[in-house]
Amino acid sequence: MLSRFSNRTAPGSGNRGPFPPKTFGGGGDPGRGDGDGVHGFREQLKRYRLGLLFTVASIVMLFISFTTLFVARRGAGKFDPLTGSFQSDWVPVTLPMKILLINSAVLLLSSLFIETAKRAARLDSILIPMSYIPGVRPIRQSSPVWVWATTVAGFGFLYGQCLAWQRVRLGGGLLNSGPAGTFFILLTGIHAVHLAAGLAVLLYACLARGPRHSLERRCIILDVTALYWHFIAVMWVYVLLVLKLMD
Repeated sequence: MLSRFSNRTAPGSGNRGPFPPKTFGGGGDPGRGDGDGVHGFREQLKRYRLGLLFTVASIVMLFISFTTLFVARRGAGKFDPLTGSFQSDWVPVTLPMKILLINSAVLLLSSLFIETAKRAARLDSILIPMSYIPGVRPIRQSSPVWVWATTVAGFGFLYGQCLAWQRVRLGGGLLNSGPAGTFFILLTGIHAVHLAAGLAVLLYACLARGPRHSLERRCIILDVTALYWHFIAVMWVYVLLVLKLMD
């Protein structure tokens, strides 16, 4: 199996072009942790997934904290001495539900795209090295197309969120609703920041030299990013349900 990306042509290949991208465990430098074959790939993937688990746990705790604060503030109020009871001062925000539902559909579609990209990268790692055998028809990588589709959909979601924020601002939600408007911006803004982090990783997978020239690295990046992206999609459904409590 050829393991290095080079500008040389394969002997006897009839000028088929450069050697294929580095495949799984492709003879990495000592100490780099590139692994040894499929076992090395699995070890790397396990480490990255473990790191993702800690990241996801911290994000979940963050959203739970803000949700708890939101519920507590929504139930707070002022004591009315005339009635002898607490009167809520919570002013609901008029949510642009049409925009938010469209954004939800775009995000769920992007989750499908990233899952397709992950599976395409695994298939590329099997087929592309075979295409450099003399007499075998060259095969193009299919995963970058789905990565770009996910990236475009992710930016579309962020653009839609900006439209939602603008609609709430123009409707006076930020000035007239008080704490409710603040929580709307806070929850949706934190979610948008975490989604933007996933977009940065996707752009790295598309543009950086390492993922473009190493099938192993691309598979690891897309596997972990797909899991993170699915988590972000689930968290958005959670945020949307919390926002409905503002009504």
